Amino acid sequence: MNNPSAYAATLLRLTLGIALLAHAYLKVFVFTLPGAAAFFASQGFPAWSVYPVVAVEVLTGIAMVLGLQARIAAVISLPVLLGALSVHAGNGWVFTSPNGGWEYPAFMVVTAISVALLGSGAFALDGGKAGK
Repeated sequence: MNNPSAYAATLLRLTLGIALLAHAYLKVFVFTLPGAAAFFASQGFPAWSVYPVVAVEVLTGIAMVLGLQARIAAVISLPVLLGALSVHAGNGWVFTSPNGGWEYPAFMVVTAISVALLGSGAFALDGGKAGK
């Protein structure tokens, strides 16, 4: 292992990318887009905003999993993640709290910031290296 931080960056990038894809999957196939739109509206967001949110989750998730411009993808994902954090901010710390707590969305925000700072890491299609 020449640069252990490159592997750490890869783990963060993959974890965040997979989590973003999983959240898009939930909105499309479990809650359905109309159901997710209704939830967004109940939280004070425009119902139509579910569509760009899902697009951001899918596109940035794919970019991170593949290691394509992970820094940019992480920054682009931040407004979506901060929106999720705002929904859960008043629910308490633990995500198992009623309506979900804020620790998981906060962790995803910090992970996105970390990927933005570290870059793609090892095994990235764009050849990105941590710290460069």
